[in-house]
Amino acid sequence: MAEEKLMMKALSMDIITAKMFTELHLSITEQYGEHGRRLVQKGLEAFGLKDAEAMAKKATAEGENHTFFEYLPQIVVGEEKFADLTPFARFSKMFAQIAKPVVDEYGETGEQVIMRAVERFGHKRGQGIAQRARTNGLENSVEHYLTNYDMGRSDLFEIDTVYKENEVEQTFTHCPLGQQWADDDMGKYGILYCKVIDPSIAKGYNKSLEVVHDQFVLREGQCHFQFQMKE
Repeated sequence: MAEEKLMMKALSMDIITAKMFTELHLSITEQYGEHGRRLVQKGLEAFGLKDAEAMAKKATAEGENHTFFEYLPQIVVGEEKFADLTPFARFSKMFAQIAKPVVDEYGETGEQVIMRAVERFGHKRGQGIAQRARTNGLENSVEHYLTNYDMGRSDLFEIDTVYKENEVEQTFTHCPLGQQWADDDMGKYGILYCKVIDPSIAKGYNKSLEVVHDQFVLREGQCHFQFQMKE
C-alpha cells in the first residue's frame, strides 16, 4: 500500500508572531542585558499589552512556548487596539515597536541585534519547512520549498511565481507586512526584517538554497526574489 501523505497545516500568524517576539527578546537581552529587557518592555507597551496578551493566549492554546508572558502583568487591563486588523498587520506593528527603541538608541549596532533575531527566527522556520517536506518523503529541494511553506500567504499577498530549473522566481506586487510598515511610516524598522528573513529561512531549509532579493516593497514598491539551489 502506498504511504499516505500528511496534510501539513500552515502555522497561524499568532504562533509566528510569538516565535518572532521570543527571538527579539533573546537577541536584545543577550546584547543589552537588563536594559535590553526594559527596551523590549517599552516597545511592547507602545504596541499594546492587551493586543500582546491576545496573541500570547492564542499561541499558547496552539502549543507554542514563548516569552510574551514575561512582559505582561497577571491581569492586563484595557482593550485591544488592533483586534480588527489582519494578523499580518499586527505582526508588523509588533515587530516595528520592539525594534524602534533598540535602533533609536543604538543605531547600526541596534540594527544588527534586530537582524540577528530575524536570522535566528528565519533559520528555525526553514528547518521546520524541511521537516514538513521530510514528513511526506520529500527532499528539501527548491521545488518542494514553497509547497511545504509554513506560513499561509492568503489573498492579501499578490504574488507571481515562476519555476525554473533549480530556481524559483517570485515577484510580490503587494505584501501586507511591508504595506503596514509603509502605512505606519515604520519602514526604517520593517526593512530590517525584509533584508534578512527570506535568506535565513532558505538557509535553514537547505544550506545550498540561496536567495537574491534585489527589490523591496519598502524601497522599489515590489519585492523580487530568485531562490537558487547551488551545487
